[in-house]
Amino acid sequence: MGEFHVMDHPLIQHKLSIIRDKNCGTREFREVVNEIASLMVFEVARDMPLKDVEVETPEGTAHAKKLAGKKVAVVPILRAGIGMVDGVLDLIPTAKVGHIGMYRDEKTFQPHEYFLKLPSDIGERQIFVVDPMLATGGSAIMALDALKKHGANPKNIKFVCLVAAPEGVKAVQKAEPDVDIYAAALDDHLDHGYIVPGLGDAGDRLFGTK
Repeated sequence: MGEFHVMDHPLIQHKLSIIRDKNCGTREFREVVNEIASLMVFEVARDMPLKDVEVETPEGTAHAKKLAGKKVAVVPILRAGIGMVDGVLDLIPTAKVGHIGMYRDEKTFQPHEYFLKLPSDIGERQIFVVDPMLATGGSAIMALDALKKHGANPKNIKFVCLVAAPEGVKAVQKAEPDVDIYAAALDDHLDHGYIVPGLGDAGDRLFGTK
């Protein structure tokens, strides 16, 4: 079964408290979400493989390390996932970006896919799927299934969110046992499909909509 990681780094926890606050405005919310995404991907990328290289410095030859193997793709689940992309690209600017569009039926809470566009070599890439909230897990599971159908190796996929509900974590682990999940916080429970205490509707808070 895929592992579940809660990132308790002080900077991540401090910034998460800022965006939980209902009085945090759109501009600050957007900026801090990207900052948290950067801090998280720093840790999520910890096991990326390295290769030995020699680099000529002004003083001689250094035996150094560079990234080896798979290139990276960041795939936001629309629309809220877009708010985390720039934070990932700040650290991994060569990553390609795919998109998976999902909307949730507000009565049944069931996800529906409406858009999919991925790099042509998605099967050769380490994939970071990003979405601020892991609530019921329905959208995450549908997105992960779509990636697999289009050639992604599930063992190369990591799901990165800000806030997770226990119900969503369990659902994704059961449906997608090869995928590791990374969150800044594991909250209490779901109430009518929303995470409690959560941080509200991440898409609305990112884009100033209701």
